Amino acid sequence: MSIAELLKADEGKTLEFKRDLSSPRNLLKTLVAFANTAGGRIIIGVADKTREPVGIDNPLDEEERLCNLIADAISPRLVPNVEMTTVDGKTLLVIEIFLSNSRPHYLRSEGPESGVYVRLGSTNRQADRELIGELRRSVEGVSFDELPMPQLSMDDLAIDAIKRAFAGIREIDEQALLTLRLLVKEQGKSVPTRGGVLLFGRNRVAQFPDCWVQCGRFIGTDKARIFDHIELEEPLSVLVDSIMLFLKKHAMRGADFSEVRRRDIWSIPLEALREAAINALVHADWSQRGGPVRVAFFDDRIEIENPGILPPGMTVADMRQGVSKIRNPVIARVFRELKLIEQWGSGVPRIFRETAAAGFPTPSIVELGLRVRFIFPLAEMIKTAEVPHPQSGAQVIAQVTAQVTAQVGEFCREPRSAREIMEMLGLKHWKTFQSNYLNPLLEAGFIERTIPNKPQSRLQKYRLTEKGKNALGDRV
Repeated sequence: MSIAELLKADEGKTLEFKRDLSSPRNLLKTLVAFANTAGGRIIIGVADKTREPVGIDNPLDEEERLCNLIADAISPRLVPNVEMTTVDGKTLLVIEIFLSNSRPHYLRSEGPESGVYVRLGSTNRQADRELIGELRRSVEGVSFDELPMPQLSMDDLAIDAIKRAFAGIREIDEQALLTLRLLVKEQGKSVPTRGGVLLFGRNRVAQFPDCWVQCGRFIGTDKARIFDHIELEEPLSVLVDSIMLFLKKHAMRGADFSEVRRRDIWSIPLEALREAAINALVHADWSQRGGPVRVAFFDDRIEIENPGILPPGMTVADMRQGVSKIRNPVIARVFRELKLIEQWGSGVPRIFRETAAAGFPTPSIVELGLRVRFIFPLAEMIKTAEVPHPQSGAQVIAQVTAQVTAQVGEFCREPRSAREIMEMLGLKHWKTFQSNYLNPLLEAGFIERTIPNKPQSRLQKYRLTEKGKNALGDRV
C-alpha cells in the first residue's frame, strides 16, 4: 500500500498515526503491540484529526532519537524499519514493524509481566499472564490443546461419549486416542492432552472452568433485560447443535402451529451462524480465564464471541479471505473427522457467502476485550413479546415461540416430568424453564398437571390438553 493510500486509511490493527515524538511512551507501546500481534506501520508527522501531512523538523535527528528510544526501552531487542518519505513537501517518518519471532516484547520500565502489549483494533491492550503464555507458545510452535495433563489418566476421558461421537467413523481404542492426540505418551504412560479433556473430559469444567457456552435471549437491543438463558456444558462437538437449538427456539417469524409443522420459517441465517459457532469453539483460547463462549440474541442482531484474540499474525481481513491459523489442532482435527469442519479456512468466507445469499446484512468481526466477536445484523427486528396474561394460542406463541410450544406439545402427548421436558429443550435452569416455558403453557391451557391437587409432588408430570391437541391439529 502506498503512502498516499495509507494516509486515507483509518487507524487499526496494523496502522497508527502520530503528529510528533512528544509522547514517546505511547509510540513505544504501539511498537511492542505491533511486534507481538500482526506487525504494522506508524507514520509520524501527520495531523491527528485531519490526516494532513504536517511533517517533522530535523528528520535525521528525530530518526536517531527514535532508534535510541527503541533500543533503550524495549526488550527483547526490536529492530524496525525506519524510513523517511516526502508528501506535499512535508517529511514523514514511517516505522514498519513485522510480527516478531522473539515475542513477547515488553517495555523494560514495566517488566516482562506487566509491560507486554497486544494490538486490538486501533488500541493497545496490556496482556495478562495467559495471553503472554499464548504468545510464547506461538513462537515455539506448541499449541495449548496439545499439552499433556500428566496428573490425569485415560479414565478421566469420557470414553463412552467418544465412542458415540465417532460411531460409524472409526473404532475407539487407546491407539485411536493417541492418533487423535486425545492421549499422548508422557514418561511411559498414556495421559490426556488438554485438548482431550476440553473435548471429552469427564470433569471438563472442573479442569477448565470457562469451557462451556452461555446463551441468552435479550429483550430489545442491549443486555438490560434477559428473556431466556441457558448454560451448556456438553462435549464441545455436541455444543454446536445445542447452540443452534437455542437460536432456533427464538427465531420464528410469528408462525402458527400448522406452519411450524409444515416447514421451517427462520428469520436468522442458520448456516452462517452454525459456522460461527464452530469457529468460536475451535479457535477459542481456552487458556484464558474470565468468560466462556457467549451467544447473545437481541431483537436486531445475534452475537457469537469466544475468548482470545486472533492468533499472532492474523487480521480480520485475513480471516475474510480464508487465511486460517489453527490455534487448537487437537480440537480442529476431531471436528474435521466428525464432519463439522469441511475444509481448513473455508468457514469464515462461507459465513459471508451464506448471509449474502440468504439476503441478510453483512456480518462483522471485531476484537473486543481479548475476545473475538461475530456480529450478525438481522434483516428485520425480532421482538420478544412480554405477555402478562397468556390465555390464547396466539399469546402463548408470542411468549414461548411457536416452535417450542409445538415441541413441548408433541413431547407431552405422553405424560412427561418437568426434568424430561427440560432435557428435551436443552434447558438446565429450573427457574428459567418455569417462568419462561412451563407456567405460560400451563396458564394458556396447552398442557396440564397429572396430579393437579399436588403441584409440588415428586411424581408430578405434564400432558397435552384437548386445547393443545386442537392447536396442534390433533396429529400424532
